[in-house]
Amino acid sequence: MKYAALEKSNFDKFINRLIQRKKVVAPVEKSNNQYSFEPVTSASQIALKYIPTILPPKKYFMPQYETLAEYDISQGKQTMQAVVEYEEMIIFGIHTCDLAGIQNLNVVFSSKPYDPNYLTRKNNVLLIGLECNDYCDEYASCHLMGNDLPNGGYDLFFTDLGDYFLVHINTVEGEELISGCCNEAKPEQIAALEKLREKKRKIFRNEVHITASKIPEIFAKSYNSKVWEEIGKKCLGCANCTNVCPTCYCFDVEDEPDLNLKTGKRIRVWDSCQNDPFAKVAGGEDFRKLRSERQRHRYYRKFKFPVDKYARFFCTGCGRCSRTCMAGINLKETLDSLVKENI
Repeated sequence: MKYAALEKSNFDKFINRLIQRKKVVAPVEKSNNQYSFEPVTSASQIALKYIPTILPPKKYFMPQYETLAEYDISQGKQTMQAVVEYEEMIIFGIHTCDLAGIQNLNVVFSSKPYDPNYLTRKNNVLLIGLECNDYCDEYASCHLMGNDLPNGGYDLFFTDLGDYFLVHINTVEGEELISGCCNEAKPEQIAALEKLREKKRKIFRNEVHITASKIPEIFAKSYNSKVWEEIGKKCLGCANCTNVCPTCYCFDVEDEPDLNLKTGKRIRVWDSCQNDPFAKVAGGEDFRKLRSERQRHRYYRKFKFPVDKYARFFCTGCGRCSRTCMAGINLKETLDSLVKENI
């Protein structure tokens, strides 16, 4: 591993260098303790201590609205031209839970059939992580999911150690970004990093009474659990939980004609398994008619199905689904209820 130390007095210089190279996106404070990944033009706009943003950085890899193709029938025949929309950028300040979310999406869209739109966009984005030191909130479960510490998926990774950032250089591109702004880390600085992470092990606790390795076993027994009925009675069907999730990737494809009815485009838009029409098919049959069934499906898509297919959880522990749920459905409480039911 290669580490460098960036003095905080040089942080503005570093960010300015990034801005001169490419579009830079970073967490920005909004209001009421809310944060959002947005383009920035100076280091002063960046929130270095923040709870997870309203939407994850997924929105830059899989936009809410994305043109896939354009068509033109003005010459008497239909022509369809594929479109790949992308923008070169650097995303700064990504927490480990969101880095894990991006890694999960990479696995999905790199599996057959490959998604060229996603992969092209991914290959034009540089990622700079930022460690959560001691400011998680009551909704996060990153320790349970193994995402409280960095686990790759970035070009650079920043850890705040007081007067300086310790920077893990993970790629050649990351080394080019940091070159000239910092010095090679000293042994005592690396020791300070280890001391911080030892402290984190006491702060970031597993608040659900189960270890991650046992979660698939619990879900193997819980398909007919009464817990789903209980949260189904609460659920409003608003789909907030899936809209803010860093690993949900369901989408619909729609054609949007222009007013001349001769040209238009085909777009990909976010969809959700929590929306009532999602599982409806021709003839009006609905495979998940009840909200309890849709909530159960959502949990299984985080803790069981992807483990079977990709050998990894698709919950990153960010806490967004619980934080944004208008009905107060809490992921950690749901897991605990399932655990108690199966003990």
